[in-house]
Amino acid sequence: MTKATKVRSLTPQQAHDLLQANPRALFVDVRSHMEYLFIGHPAGSINIPWIDEPDWKINPHFVREVRQLMLGGASHMHDVSSVPVVLICRSGKRSLEAGEVLVRDGLTEVYNVVEGFEGDLDEHHHRSTLGGWRFRGLPWEQC
Repeated sequence: MTKATKVRSLTPQQAHDLLQANPRALFVDVRSHMEYLFIGHPAGSINIPWIDEPDWKINPHFVREVRQLMLGGASHMHDVSSVPVVLICRSGKRSLEAGEVLVRDGLTEVYNVVEGFEGDLDEHHHRSTLGGWRFRGLPWEQC
């Protein structure tokens, strides 16, 4: 396998299809704990914040936490760096930034959900009206 040099982009539907087809894939929601719990999140995703309250600084343990998930049995027969990692945030911006760090750390199959969970703002400054995981009708849950 050729080492990836950048994060690959997926639409929400493409991400859902990849996750359904590949049980080894990890689905990481990089939004804050509060966003994940109260706004909702894709069913089956695991929350590892890229930036979180209370100080809103980049999580210095993000790569280590993702790698711990990868070592939790997802890749016992394969190179751990080749486990597919699908990242999602609100609109696809934070997850892209987090994915670039994972690629720099040697992960070879990193994907970003380009519309995120809620999509971009519309003309009324509302989300979930133009795109995103939830807008596309994909499985999600809320606490």
